[in-house]
Amino acid sequence: MEFAKVTTLMKATALELAILTGHLVLYPTGIVAERLAPAPPDASPEGLTRGRRPVLLLHGFVDNRSVFVLLRRSLARHGRDGIETLNYSPLTCDLRAAAELLGRRVEEIRARTGHAEVDVVGHSLGGLIARYYVQCLGGDARVRTLVMLGTPHAGTTVARLAAAHPLVRQMRPGSEVLRELAGPAPGCRTRFVSFWSDLDQVMVPVETARLDHPDLSVHNVRVSGIGHLALPVHPTVAAGVREALDADVPGAVPGRGEEPDASSVA
Repeated sequence: MEFAKVTTLMKATALELAILTGHLVLYPTGIVAERLAPAPPDASPEGLTRGRRPVLLLHGFVDNRSVFVLLRRSLARHGRDGIETLNYSPLTCDLRAAAELLGRRVEEIRARTGHAEVDVVGHSLGGLIARYYVQCLGGDARVRTLVMLGTPHAGTTVARLAAAHPLVRQMRPGSEVLRELAGPAPGCRTRFVSFWSDLDQVMVPVETARLDHPDLSVHNVRVSGIGHLALPVHPTVAAGVREALDADVPGAVPGRGEEPDASSVA
């Protein structure tokens, strides 16, 4: 059994290194914000709102939109045509400021597309930013489903040497931001889906990426055999994200955080 665990960990680590190498190559392509296609000038409001909700992808700490190349392609292949990304500056020093930026982008998407609601997918810190927008800035009236991949809901103790950065401190257990998010959120309308991996070495402990809150409608999804960087890349996780976005009803009773059997994606 121990040998099997070591082998699985070695495979996951090798995959993380391969993904990191590929991402470093792609990183420069995602530095500049994407160009947004304007709505056709003759499009009617009825035509604009026809079809699925727009999806906004939000990257993690010191990352950019290039992390979503494969996930975006997967969503597009399965019928999602309103997919956009948002870059926030690596110089951002307050998660709340990034959440306000997200809010402005959501309003712009709603005005441009005619859709009353959007879906958001956030990786790591991106999920925490989106959650703050939903819970604390009224975003639950505009975000139907929030999918989070490897997000430190209870804080992570990894990267102590990076704690000089304000955003890293806000991701530490007991931070003021995390205390805000742990507070009451009665009537929150957004559906939350949180993917967490048992081999995520950035989330310490790994269970911090589970979202447990008595006022929220939460569906936690445990995956096995991959690390933090693989979450927005792996095809099995992408399939789970698509399923979460396509669901029309909450996947769990509010506050219960019901969880399916672990899915091996090694």
